[in-house]
Amino acid sequence: MSEDQAGPLVAVLDLDGVTDKAGLMDRVARALSLPDWFGRNWDALADSLSDHTVWPEGAVERGLLIVVRGWRPYAGARPEEWRTAEEVLTEAADRTAALTVALALGGTS
Repeated sequence: MSEDQAGPLVAVLDLDGVTDKAGLMDRVARALSLPDWFGRNWDALADSLSDHTVWPEGAVERGLLIVVRGWRPYAGARPEEWRTAEEVLTEAADRTAALTVALALGGTS
């Protein structure tokens, strides 16, 4: 997480090497420091993205920017799963003004 006090809290969701939904959910749980009870399914992801009580400290006040990088190989290998992930991320950002999700178009480094 980035601690720059001038803008939103930044969480990098690095999907480099992710090959399936389970890997995606594990990376999301780590990137957002989600609680152990995070269900690792689409509904649980949607709920967690909308539930400010599980967001990293300071994110509610400052906003939360999730930067997704290294997503293209996963999207190519699992297009159906990726479409669902995009839908969940988009809907959460649309519903929650403090949340922004950005897909990095460059490399993973």
